[in-house]
Amino acid sequence: MKFDNPNIGIVTGDISNLTVVDVDDPSMLPELIKQVPEINETTRVKTRRCYHYYFSGNGINSTNNFLNMGVEVKSGGIVVAPPSIIDDVTYTFEIPLSEIKPLPIYLIEKEREKAPNKAPEKEGYQAPDVEYKNRRVLGLRYYGKKVDCIRQILSRDLQVGERDNSLYILYNLLLQNDNKKDYSKKIVTEKNRLLTKPLPGKEVEKLFKKAYNHKCSSIIEKLPFVKCDKCKRFKGGLRKMIVGSAMIKNLRDLPKISNTERGILSLIDVYFSGENVTVNRIAEVANMNWQTVNKAVESLRNKGILP
Repeated sequence: MKFDNPNIGIVTGDISNLTVVDVDDPSMLPELIKQVPEINETTRVKTRRCYHYYFSGNGINSTNNFLNMGVEVKSGGIVVAPPSIIDDVTYTFEIPLSEIKPLPIYLIEKEREKAPNKAPEKEGYQAPDVEYKNRRVLGLRYYGKKVDCIRQILSRDLQVGERDNSLYILYNLLLQNDNKKDYSKKIVTEKNRLLTKPLPGKEVEKLFKKAYNHKCSSIIEKLPFVKCDKCKRFKGGLRKMIVGSAMIKNLRDLPKISNTERGILSLIDVYFSGENVTVNRIAEVANMNWQTVNKAVESLRNKGILP
């Protein structure tokens, strides 16, 4: 109403979960495509000079020298978007937003190598309860050292898209392993501060408003990077993962049960790892009919394979 046909700008970075590669020199394209072939497939905008390539996700910093090629990456600044008009050139989508691809993991890994977790920047400052060596963080002290998913979360430079779930689960795992509430908050807050891309303070505070008793299956679903093979103990509902324990105990009976029963037994024994799981939950994960799952569970109980 106030302006006549205004242009449009999009704020890139965390707020929009958007990273844009801005190419002004067409001669750069062959080498750029060679190093990042995904730009041929993702959302592409024709600009007055060349192209903007859109990626969903935000795990690299803004730069004017992307891959040492002099190409600009916008991850926090503003990008001009279609149908804006600059110098009589209309910005247009050559590949639509519906085709946008995720920011390639290997580019995020390169960024991590450039900016690893560091100790606090203030000279001489060391946060309490944090282990340091030559001002580099070695780890955070906490109860539950044998719960390896805690260690894995603490040792990872959590990226945009996984930070919220990871920090929320970390907080609850600390509580479940006898760490005091205030101290668990301190660890999570310190971990967030050490990230290359930390959550804003208000977002961190939201993580502490509601507690939840996380089980192995929910952690596996929400945090794909967590590997369970090193876990030794969990206090508060989960137990040491013993792969195939119920199946091994009933090895002689396995040929006598149906394929459905063997599948259900595998889920209960490995995926749910000893949880008190409901038939509804098994049916949801297995994408099976509730009655089919219930019948298989009852059969396994009647045969003495399940308690």
